[in-house]
Amino acid sequence: MRLRFRFRGIPLLATVVVVAIGIALGNWQVRRAEEKIAVAAAIVEQGKLPPLVIGDRGGVQGYDRVGTSAHPTYRRIRVTGEFVPTWPVFLDNRPYAGRAGFYLAMPFRIAGSDRHVLVLRGWLPRDPREYGRVPDYATPAGTTTVEGIVVAGAGHVMQLGTAAPVKPGAIVQNLEVTDVARASGLRLEPFLVQQTGPQVAGDPIVRDWPAPDTGIDKHRGYAVQWYALAAMAALFFVITGFRSG
Repeated sequence: MRLRFRFRGIPLLATVVVVAIGIALGNWQVRRAEEKIAVAAAIVEQGKLPPLVIGDRGGVQGYDRVGTSAHPTYRRIRVTGEFVPTWPVFLDNRPYAGRAGFYLAMPFRIAGSDRHVLVLRGWLPRDPREYGRVPDYATPAGTTTVEGIVVAGAGHVMQLGTAAPVKPGAIVQNLEVTDVARASGLRLEPFLVQQTGPQVAGDPIVRDWPAPDTGIDKHRGYAVQWYALAAMAALFFVITGFRSG
């Protein structure tokens, strides 16, 4: 008994299409992984740079005003000014150490100007007995200096139900700087400051931020899956093409 390979046009065409798609998508995931590697390297490099100083004595050091350059994501920053305590917004579904809680966002007016930045002040625990109740916290009065990291956003979670309107004291799932600017009328820079610093005794606000997830391993895993699909399609075509005769 001899095995013979039978050439079949339609299965060959289908195999070529599947293999081409698998390789193309695998290559795309590899490129995405390479882009994320570059982002991770940029985060490390930004962390080595001296902090940008804004509002120090009314001036701006090491910072280009919006409109002349992109905001320096993941750059360390030091901002002097005052919090706007009448405009807290709470980001829901932000767990920490296995506990439910919120991120507290609050506008911060830059000293010597009418500009503001939206500061993520940290994490606050949820009251398990009452959903709508937010925990007590303190806000520094008068001129103060905030140190942190420039971030493009506060991260997104699955929206549960209809989004709540943005207003002082609102509990929302997701938040954009433009939402706060529109609702408050404040002139806000198009980025957020993720406040850093040690835990203050008696202060419930926790500033132990998760490291940025660049998703490099995820893209590599997807690439392997697509390449495997292409290889399996080609192997299946070869194996099923042999017939005894």
